[in-house]
Amino acid sequence: MRSPGATKSGREMPPRQSLDWERDGAQWPLRQYSRFIQTPRLRWHVQYAPHADAQAPTVLLLHGTGASTHSWHGIFPLLTAHCSVLALDFPGHAFTATPAPAQVAALFSLPGMAAGVAELLAQMTIRPQTIVGHSAGAALACMLALDGWVQPRRIVSLNGALVPLDGLAGQWFSPMAKLLAKAPFVPELFSWQAAHPAVLQRLLDGTGSTLDAQGRALYLQLISQPAHSAGALAMMAHWDLHTFWRRLPTLTTPLTLITGEQDLIVPPAVAERAAAALRQPAPAPMIRLPGLGHLAHEEQPQRLATLLLQQLG
Repeated sequence: MRSPGATKSGREMPPRQSLDWERDGAQWPLRQYSRFIQTPRLRWHVQYAPHADAQAPTVLLLHGTGASTHSWHGIFPLLTAHCSVLALDFPGHAFTATPAPAQVAALFSLPGMAAGVAELLAQMTIRPQTIVGHSAGAALACMLALDGWVQPRRIVSLNGALVPLDGLAGQWFSPMAKLLAKAPFVPELFSWQAAHPAVLQRLLDGTGSTLDAQGRALYLQLISQPAHSAGALAMMAHWDLHTFWRRLPTLTTPLTLITGEQDLIVPPAVAERAAAALRQPAPAPMIRLPGLGHLAHEEQPQRLATLLLQQLG
């Protein structure tokens, strides 16, 4: 029996991206900033806007599970007047390639993904002074610092998924995600179901956020692609937040916690628990956003951009 990534001749198929740039990228938000960067293990899609002033700080934007660079399209141009800005698609998400079968476990684990992003930053010779992570992207931002890949002046957690699930849910989730990730029909089934507008709306309603028509259309474009859904599922299957949680108190990089009070996925109590776990000299600042949900940065990008610029120092 040949491996899922092999052809009949026994040779491995080249890694695929979830969306096709020629077909799906024609109207992609902020396309003018897009470029593809080849690292030793992966071909990444990034959006990069270098500032004219070489001394201006650089901000790295890390999206959440199942999202992509599109989630920053409202904030990105608001930051470019003040700093260099880099956003990227995670492995297997949107236009970044799906890792080759031999690299799946390495590039989809939390430490492995941090190492992969570090390879990308080294390839681009970029050293971010501020890292902004949304949801799972916040854990990735912290892991980059914990493993010594970067030395930012500040990390900003936006509705950060920094705490593992407790009790039976935590015991059930990871093994089930691993099981589903191995079933080849699951991404196709999920994408087929989620492509229905009513199903998509229920998924978005579950975030506590209200998106405009463009935002809904972009998520529909993403989740209707089985490869993108497979990338998100593989990421959930390979992350170990329990080990991450044990290491989080040793984080020395200053951390700001921004939380939407209407977030139904990562409620404000998660940020409170994370703040209490840190052993930093000063308490982690916590900023609450009344009326906003899990996708707060997509609901009110101007408001969030103002808050992020304040974190640049």
